[in-house]
Amino acid sequence: MKINKHVLHILWASYLLVISHGTSALSFDDIIEKNEIVVAVYRNFPPFSFQQDGKSKGIDVAVAHHIADALGVNLKLKWMTADENVEDDLRNNIWKGHYLTRTVADLMLRVPYDKAYALLRDDIGELVHANVHMFAPYHVESWQIMFDSTAIKSVPTMAIFQYHDIGVENDSIPQFYLMSAFSGRMREKSKQFTTIPLAVSAMQANKVDAVMGMRSQISYYRGKLDKERYLLAENAFPMIGKQKWDIGMAVKSDHRQLAYAVGDVVGQMISNGTMANIFDQYQVTYETPDYYAP
Repeated sequence: MKINKHVLHILWASYLLVISHGTSALSFDDIIEKNEIVVAVYRNFPPFSFQQDGKSKGIDVAVAHHIADALGVNLKLKWMTADENVEDDLRNNIWKGHYLTRTVADLMLRVPYDKAYALLRDDIGELVHANVHMFAPYHVESWQIMFDSTAIKSVPTMAIFQYHDIGVENDSIPQFYLMSAFSGRMREKSKQFTTIPLAVSAMQANKVDAVMGMRSQISYYRGKLDKERYLLAENAFPMIGKQKWDIGMAVKSDHRQLAYAVGDVVGQMISNGTMANIFDQYQVTYETPDYYAP
């Protein structure tokens, strides 16, 4: 049986409508009317967002709850699996949707907040992030070393890791840094692990003398150890590039009203100490972004 072309056009249009509906984030007014905001957080990423005993926990989960409560709506979490880079994560979770799930969130947390990054252009001069708006930095991230004081008395400079094994996460900036900085003098002492928790466990088992990673993760896992034995180093990281960077949020580019509303909530959380308290609950070192400096 032949199907009329007009019918095919109607069916195709209906299909596109369904797909479009499935991939569209909601505007601020729609969120209020629907009484729900969908917030994207990374899956299995302590101390920011993870599942424990069937419950959603973490710094970003708590931040998302505060935002939803302040807006007077219910919270629905969208658990993200990290792709190859942040551009992929933004595309899959904010403005387009993954090719399998075809769904997006209204708001995404843990997005780099950097003007140069936001204005990044591709090979033909087009804005890479034209479809998203990045805003509301809510903490400052940096690199950190935790070391076993029974093996190392102190870490005055990175040069000490020419002689002491240090654990890092595979395919991370710390790994590339330790493998290449100072003409590769720390390469032989750099030990790779699939996750920071495994590197920390190796330090507890005396297989490495220190661990390097993001300050928030390092301070979180140190909170579970003997703090008199396992100490935080205060050294800098020459030649690593950025020593510190701001972490913020993102919405679809044409949903600025939502960004303004959420930005106001985040600003209030920082000014009244709520944000610092959330970080403190997870024993994570908190630093306020310069964006909020008086």
